[in-house]
Amino acid sequence: MPDSKSNLSRTLNPSTVVVVGDKRMNGYMWLNNMRDFTGKLYSVQVDPAEISGIEELGVRNYTSLAEVPGEIDYVLCAVPRTIAPRIIADCAARHVGGVALFTSGFAETGEEEGVRLQSELGEIARRAGLALIGPNCMGLYNAKLGVRQAGEQPTGEAGPVGFISQSGTHAINFSLTGAAQGVRISASISIGNAEVLDVADYVDYLAADSDTQVIAMYVEGTKDGRRLLRSLRRAAEAKPVVIWKGGVTEAGARATASHTASLATSNDVWNAVVRQAGAIATESLDETIDVLKALLRCKPATGLGMGLLAMTGGQSVVITDAFVRAGLDVPLLTDASYAELAGFFNVIGGSYKNPLDIGGTIGFGGQHEQLQRLLDILEADANVDAIAMELASGFLARRWQADPASLDPLLDLLVAHQDRSAKPLVTILHPGHLEEVTAKARARVVERGLAVFPSFERAARALSSAIAYWRSRAAAEA
Repeated sequence: MPDSKSNLSRTLNPSTVVVVGDKRMNGYMWLNNMRDFTGKLYSVQVDPAEISGIEELGVRNYTSLAEVPGEIDYVLCAVPRTIAPRIIADCAARHVGGVALFTSGFAETGEEEGVRLQSELGEIARRAGLALIGPNCMGLYNAKLGVRQAGEQPTGEAGPVGFISQSGTHAINFSLTGAAQGVRISASISIGNAEVLDVADYVDYLAADSDTQVIAMYVEGTKDGRRLLRSLRRAAEAKPVVIWKGGVTEAGARATASHTASLATSNDVWNAVVRQAGAIATESLDETIDVLKALLRCKPATGLGMGLLAMTGGQSVVITDAFVRAGLDVPLLTDASYAELAGFFNVIGGSYKNPLDIGGTIGFGGQHEQLQRLLDILEADANVDAIAMELASGFLARRWQADPASLDPLLDLLVAHQDRSAKPLVTILHPGHLEEVTAKARARVVERGLAVFPSFERAARALSSAIAYWRSRAAAEA
């Protein structure tokens, strides 16, 4: 008989999905979430007052799982906690691949009844080899198949990032915020209390998944730290692993116990585990997405030397501070670079020592041939390992507002440079006084496949984390 882990692949890639217990008062949330599902979708609901509404959605309803035709790969269960063991038993009897239990009120409550019911669910699932996800979770997101945790999640195109989350909110927010910044998901699993399958099981699955290029996760705790370390090590040898840990403060650790019944782990211990595994630690949703952008959209590099391009003198100072504080270097350029720069660089109101204060040289209207020369010089400079460029939204926002196409030549140039360059390139578009215009411009930069950040500090931290990972992999392979 297949065990819970071997059934996980079937669950995450379902041909048949059954939603148990969806209700009109919730807007038939789960059935509507599956409206783009490419396979067979059924409902199980015994309340006569609900059945007509379900069938109006075009979904065939049955009054028990036993009546549903064919093999069932994935069940999404939204029933009261006292009924949940009966539904899990029905899933076991039908040899379902896996079930995600949206229902809460189990071990996370600390109540004897909740703990007992969760243990009962686990015993049934383990005996049957059922891949029980949760309880107290938002289930699965498979964009390619149209399986969703929330109705706003995009479908139809799989991305390269596998995401594991002990928070349903973070799972959904990551998918939506990430997609808006060009970071799309291959598979996302909201694991809740992780009664049967623990974090390590999902890491093992994503490490072997050919659609997943990078693994990211939000973790509050684990039942078996040594096993998780082994899984993280294996995964990080194959692809980058980015870990956002919740509950790192004393108060946060208390909160994890009431959220997903996770055991607290000290911040020092957790950071040691991440380092030993060769993974990347992050502290927030924004930082996690930032690091993923750098990993996915930048060429790998192992050197620390930055070539910096800013539009004004003040910005050239603070961009330098940001990248140095993040652990990167801002070296002087080679003599050959300075000799070439001296032939055309406008030093009135500007400087080319590194950082390069380029506003007076390229003009805020964009003298793109001059910018191309600057990029070519930094590309050839042996002291420069990566390049960061400010896109100066404050000066250009009004022009972009009047003529959105005026941004295209700059993006064409940067994309062409990135394609032929061997060095990472990050861009920065600060929020400005016309943030609506800047946000649209930033979306266009994302569409063109460039790594773009809203501040020098976020760009610097993300690139520094990515370079640290690339350096560690290079050292391990040497």
